[in-house]
Amino acid sequence: MTRKLRALRRALASILLLLAFVALPALAAVPRIGVATMQPGEIFFERFGHNAIVVVDPDTGDAISYNFGFFDPTEKDFVGRFVRGDMRYRLAALPFDQDLMQYREEGRGVSIQWLDLRDEEAVELAAALAENAKPENAFYKYEYFDDNCSTRVRDALDRVLDGGLRRQIEGRSHGSTARSEAVRLASPAWWMWLGFDIGLGPSADQPMPVWRESYVPMRLAAALREVKNTDRRPLVLQEQQILPHRLAPEPQDGPVRWWPWALAGVAIGIVVAMLGRARPRVVAAIALPFWILAGVLGALMLFLWFGTQHTYAWANANLLLLSPLCWLLIPGAVRALRGRDPGRIFRGVLAVIALGAVVSLFVYWLPVAPQRNVHWIALLLPIHLGLLQAFRARR
Repeated sequence: MTRKLRALRRALASILLLLAFVALPALAAVPRIGVATMQPGEIFFERFGHNAIVVVDPDTGDAISYNFGFFDPTEKDFVGRFVRGDMRYRLAALPFDQDLMQYREEGRGVSIQWLDLRDEEAVELAAALAENAKPENAFYKYEYFDDNCSTRVRDALDRVLDGGLRRQIEGRSHGSTARSEAVRLASPAWWMWLGFDIGLGPSADQPMPVWRESYVPMRLAAALREVKNTDRRPLVLQEQQILPHRLAPEPQDGPVRWWPWALAGVAIGIVVAMLGRARPRVVAAIALPFWILAGVLGALMLFLWFGTQHTYAWANANLLLLSPLCWLLIPGAVRALRGRDPGRIFRGVLAVIALGAVVSLFVYWLPVAPQRNVHWIALLLPIHLGLLQAFRARR
């Protein structure tokens, strides 16, 4: 009897232990998870907006912002890393109210999408973010279009959903590209827009699915509204406006019309061609700053291609329109300004540069690595041909 009693007690203890083990996750505090989206600001590095994952402790109500967008400009060799395309960003965990201070002062809108996750998914995500935020795990190599603050938020959600986020948005596309999104968001700052549009190569013109498009925080927020959770319910349970947006709204996408560029290019080309015989010094005065600028831009594009890790700037077809060879024209242009003949070498280089501009039109139609630069071709090709005619007429 005693043995049977001891066996019964052991069996009961085992059952109670098992029940406690099963019930433990249900008794554990389940955090509330949200994705905060910050609207674009006015400073150049704020143009793309921002986002973060917010984790709310159910016991205290404290909200922690897990922000993947921190960098240290005082870091050793920061400028060199930035130029080479080898930037280091990190994940920082800070009180959400503290994270909001900057956006409140700048007038940038902030909203939160509260997510409908399973309890175990919410606990797993909160634990993974806390581990990722440790100093030894926080740093990562920043890539503008492939690995940034928004893609890190996207990937963290995808992992906890066992790949469900990617499966639902990978096959859809709005027809956007890395260039179209970058140019759209940079458009309020003309110099930033110009840098993206001239400096990006053909790899920036590959159509992106919604998965890759979500490198833009506002695009990720839009994608989350259409995603289902593990239980096939809408992933976004509720959207909450935290701060109003007091700045200009996010720029909208629109097609690039090439014909105004063509009209401007043809007009300039005809004018310089007609001035070539009667006013060669005027043509030289117009052409000299153009060639200097073209040489600078061409040299910069070559440096980005062969000297940096900015892969989206490689193999840039705009090198055929803005060539470093333009610098070889400067001595001849100076001679023309003095009323002297610019020389045969000058005319030979000028012909090569004009030929390169003509070749750019054929490269544009090649299906191998298409680059959306037809507007630059429409503007610069007639100008190069007009300058070639102007100095040939002078001879």
